[in-house]
Amino acid sequence: MDQHSTPANLQVLYEDNHLIVVNKRAGDIVQGDKTGDIPLADVVKEYIRIKYNKPRNVYLGVVHRLDRPTSGIVVFSKTSKALPRLNKLFAEGKTKKTYWAVVKNAPPKEKDELVHWLVRNPKQNKSYAHKNEVPKSKKAILSYRILKKLDHYFLLEIDLKTGRHHQIRAQLSAINSIIKGDLKYGADRSNKDGSIHLHSRYLAFEHPVKKEQVQFLAPPPHDVIWDTCVD
Repeated sequence: MDQHSTPANLQVLYEDNHLIVVNKRAGDIVQGDKTGDIPLADVVKEYIRIKYNKPRNVYLGVVHRLDRPTSGIVVFSKTSKALPRLNKLFAEGKTKKTYWAVVKNAPPKEKDELVHWLVRNPKQNKSYAHKNEVPKSKKAILSYRILKKLDHYFLLEIDLKTGRHHQIRAQLSAINSIIKGDLKYGADRSNKDGSIHLHSRYLAFEHPVKKEQVQFLAPPPHDVIWDTCVD
């Protein structure tokens, strides 16, 4: 499995004059951080520069992020006109986001809505889920359903109602349905490639310029478990 995206292997799901949507690999970091690793944003810029034979400066706006060990749909803006509109859509929750998660323990119900209050700890880069509101907490809501029962795991489909830091990871951990490979939130072992089995599967919103509904579906990474999920 390719650990990182490059201009040559970039998985582009959609592209027009205003935006480009890619399927992020689990090892990719969306924006630069203290690791100094090449961010996905730079890879996409280079992809555009090569594809359209552009001079050096390629405009690209980061609209939202996915955690580094997570895979799936990431949207970038190709114009300064589209960026604030896309930012507004995401900030106001006018997007439909569906994730897939592979968990070891089945959740208490076949389907349910989870409501927690999350407190972010920046030093640990972790969020803690509380049942009731506590100081500095933000309300987090998602709904899930069991999509498939695998041999040793369960595939959950998750509709995200709010977009909090590590929301799905923290909320599933709070009900003891820990995502496979997610050591930070209680998994007993990591995945060999450092990924976790959380994938941004589906995204829909109104196109910022064309004003028509657009939707994207991202295939999960290839491994034994994900391949079983899409069979």
